Amino acid sequence: MKNPTSDRFWDTPPVVLDPLVPARATLFWLHGLGADGNDFVTVAETLTLTHPALRHILPHAPRRPLTLNQGMVMRAWYDIALEGERWVPNDDDLRVSCAAVQHLIENEVQRGIPARNIFIAGFSQGGAVALTAGTRMPVPLGGVLALSTYLPLSHELAQRAHPANRTLPIFMAHGTQDPVIPWAQGNQSRQFLESAGYPLTWHSYPMPHSVCGEEIHDMTTWLTPHLSKNP
Repeated sequence: MKNPTSDRFWDTPPVVLDPLVPARATLFWLHGLGADGNDFVTVAETLTLTHPALRHILPHAPRRPLTLNQGMVMRAWYDIALEGERWVPNDDDLRVSCAAVQHLIENEVQRGIPARNIFIAGFSQGGAVALTAGTRMPVPLGGVLALSTYLPLSHELAQRAHPANRTLPIFMAHGTQDPVIPWAQGNQSRQFLESAGYPLTWHSYPMPHSVCGEEIHDMTTWLTPHLSKNP
């Protein structure tokens, strides 16, 4: 198991998009299975047009053999196996990735960005890590943007969620035609988080496992008040 607090977890430095003005907030982007940090550069640049003091950090998940794909090596936040027709994530991998992301957040706080001005966005696998890392972070974050994803380890939420983020703002969005993580699965996670008391904004779009322009607009709109309340 890789040590999440060391450079050994990360095999490639993250993509960093620094603003032209002094950064007042940071948004981490966690890509999906098989992609890399460059996957959301265009989306990040679009958000910068509205939020010019926002730094974007786009880490690359480590390369690992994926059981689901006959051991093919690809970038993944955690391994996935197939039991019958059910996908089974490797919970240990997931926890290690969450710890690694939390360490990146701690580094950003040490750079001078208040934790309340730090956000985590994630797509698919990356969104699962974002939700888990965000709810377990021991300092209050600005929020989580969870795209086309679900909440893993939901049975641990009551015991493992940190009190500092019991009111963590969450933006969730999902395509109604998603064949990878069905809309119903995302909606079930949404309902679970809402029942646990998290302030959550939910959007559905007529799209597959993807991101659309309307979704980017809605993310920008959601971010605006959360950034302005923590100047």
